[in-house]
Amino acid sequence: MKDGGVPDGGVPDGDKGAGRDRPAARGPALRANDPENTRRNILDIASREFAEKGFTGARVDEIAARTETSKRMIYYYFGDKEGLFVAVLEEAYKSIRAREAELKLDHLSPEDAIRALVGFTFDFQNDNEQFVRIVMTENIHYGAHLGSSRILQDLNVSVIDTIRSIYSRGVAEGVFRPGIDEIDLHQTISALCIFNVSNRYTFSRIFKRDLTDPEVRARRRASVIETVVRSLKA
Repeated sequence: MKDGGVPDGGVPDGDKGAGRDRPAARGPALRANDPENTRRNILDIASREFAEKGFTGARVDEIAARTETSKRMIYYYFGDKEGLFVAVLEEAYKSIRAREAELKLDHLSPEDAIRALVGFTFDFQNDNEQFVRIVMTENIHYGAHLGSSRILQDLNVSVIDTIRSIYSRGVAEGVFRPGIDEIDLHQTISALCIFNVSNRYTFSRIFKRDLTDPEVRARRRASVIETVVRSLKA
């Protein structure tokens, strides 16, 4: 099985339970009295490892070797490999939701607000391939880890509230047609934006069009925004 085009084989890695300490691969050891930096360092390395190798392929031994801490410390902060992956998922979703909150869309017209939201979503996903790959990994595992995190459930309420607010204003002003479900709209936006990342390598090879080319990306971005806006127009 593959996670976003990378091997996700079921090779036993001995990551369950406590393991012996491994020395840091590089850099000075993090201070024991700086837990936030220690946790951040672990999450940064783990995010790259899970994005590159998937949940099954990633190994806590390797994550520990690449961090400035030990395997024992990883288990101390996150419990086990699954706990670490859940924390990585939480950080991934926090990053996009926090950036969305900075958009300040309430002062824009409904059409301009939806254009800004779609444009942001497209840019964020295209600029953060690691985010897309981590989400794809969780889907390969049937969303098995999402249910164990209340944070993940709560985090994604905000984007639906934002879409509902924009759409309701648009309907009230006669700009958008009524009868569209806000979750359906969110799904449409996400699907159109994520494809440029999730399928960029296969699509580029099959159709000989480099989806990472700036001109191709800009054209696709404009097309996605226009597609969403036209689907809403009254």
